[in-house]
Amino acid sequence: MAGHSNGLFLPLSPVVKTRITLKMTLACLAGFGSSALSAPPDVSASKEERIKVHHAERPEIQNFPHAGFLEQPRRLTSRQNIAPIGRQPRWGGFNRGNGEGAGFGPVGRYGVAPWAEDWSYLRNQSHRDDFFDPLKFIVLNNERTIWLSLSERTRLRNWYNDYPMLGTIPHPGSGRFVTRNMFGADLHLGEHWRIFGQLVNGTAAGWNGYSYGSTYRKRLDLHQAFIEYKQTIGTAKTGLMFGRQQFLDAPSYVLYDREPPNIQITWNGPRAYAILPHVRFDLYDFVATNIAPRAMFHDTQDWNTRLYGFNTTFDVPAFHLGQQRIQSYLDLFWIGFHLGGKTGSVPVLSSTAVKSVTGATNRNNLGFRWYGTAQQLEYALGVLWQQGNFTPYGTTARRQVSAYSVNTTVGYRRSDLLFKPFFGIQTDVYSGGNERHRTGTVGTYSAPFAPQNPYLDYTGYIGAANLINLSPILVGSYGKISLRVKAPILWRQTTQASVYSITSAYNFPKFRSHFVGVAPNGLLTWAINRHWNWTHVVAWFAASHDLKNAGAKSGLYYQSSLSFAF
Repeated sequence: MAGHSNGLFLPLSPVVKTRITLKMTLACLAGFGSSALSAPPDVSASKEERIKVHHAERPEIQNFPHAGFLEQPRRLTSRQNIAPIGRQPRWGGFNRGNGEGAGFGPVGRYGVAPWAEDWSYLRNQSHRDDFFDPLKFIVLNNERTIWLSLSERTRLRNWYNDYPMLGTIPHPGSGRFVTRNMFGADLHLGEHWRIFGQLVNGTAAGWNGYSYGSTYRKRLDLHQAFIEYKQTIGTAKTGLMFGRQQFLDAPSYVLYDREPPNIQITWNGPRAYAILPHVRFDLYDFVATNIAPRAMFHDTQDWNTRLYGFNTTFDVPAFHLGQQRIQSYLDLFWIGFHLGGKTGSVPVLSSTAVKSVTGATNRNNLGFRWYGTAQQLEYALGVLWQQGNFTPYGTTARRQVSAYSVNTTVGYRRSDLLFKPFFGIQTDVYSGGNERHRTGTVGTYSAPFAPQNPYLDYTGYIGAANLINLSPILVGSYGKISLRVKAPILWRQTTQASVYSITSAYNFPKFRSHFVGVAPNGLLTWAINRHWNWTHVVAWFAASHDLKNAGAKSGLYYQSSLSFAF
């Protein structure tokens, strides 16, 4: 039923209970445009039976859903996600949770990608209940088939670092303040065509600041601009998107949208997708957006950085493990990328320094992710293998690449208890190669496209390369407030490779041990209302004794972000 999630009742807000007949239920589903994507209850139409349908309001805390199906403060059902209660289009089996299974990132009332939200239900003016609703559905013809949806995202963020990047950046006690504004317009031209555009600008200030490059300070420019053609073929919802766009169809620990600084990653090129009731496909070929130009509306294409691949997701039939009925998704993906210049460099480790060898690298990422939920069990398992080659500039020598990652999370949730607690363990292994060799196979894992920063730790001091992570997790929520606490314990996978930040290798050549340190952190989120969201992060990075002797520093990290969206 709609007020239940995996068999657990959601005590989220006053529940409207309506007694209706089975025939009325089926008629209601048909009114939503029944198809294989509507997934009506499996009951016989030959009998008339009285049942209760429970509808719960979408919890405010899900207005700004974050990536990852685990650790969400509350669970949502497919019915809660579909408009007019939620904001997800009808994606069949992919409407569970935050909707990431459909391939467009987390989608709530205000998700990461405004163009993925479905506001068409506001065609019926009786569904309007918010001051900004008139801006979400602006009628442009008498038939109400051509309409415009406006969006805006503003974020104010400040943070403090005792010793940025383990003290390697000479700005101790740094405090920074940044703002970001993104203005979007989504023009729907009938049932099949749409044009989406979004502008962005960013500012940065503070005391003892550093690295205020184009990812932080940005004059007004075109962030996204694409045209999309959509067509329903049988039970498949298909589409072709062409132009500058966000791309979030990958595990967030592999690829995300560069959320910590101001200017997110966007890509240029074609993307084709097909969403069936229980399987979906995605094919894409992009070049990155070059945001380096400082003048207004001067961003171009970065032909030195490419992203391409094919992804598919299966809505796995539910099965039982003891008393637990498990619903899950299985991702299979091939993600390829090409990097040149500094971002494609390979570190070389000696007894006196860590140096970079610049060049071009091509890597194919082959992998899977299987993740699911039950009444109390939640889990994710991801395995990825990178293979390709690296060619140093100025030479014809080609080194092979062979690297891997293994990412798991498993936990226990009691949504029926006060604070809806979740207890879990996260483990991650990212391979490291032998950086003391200038020839031979490159074995260090590379994640160049801004994996979700909080996945490992919020400081960003440690990145996804040559790393073993073990982290207990505790999550709870009460009303509009949620809290997540993690304590990552970090080791190097091999002492023959460097310690890495989220962007590059550290220069700690005298560090010879495996143990890197511990980074306990907490995230407090207050969903003030459907438009405002306020988060606070407190973290302490405790470097190991040997890492401090090699030159690293421990320190406090604090971050506060106030976000507005309509």
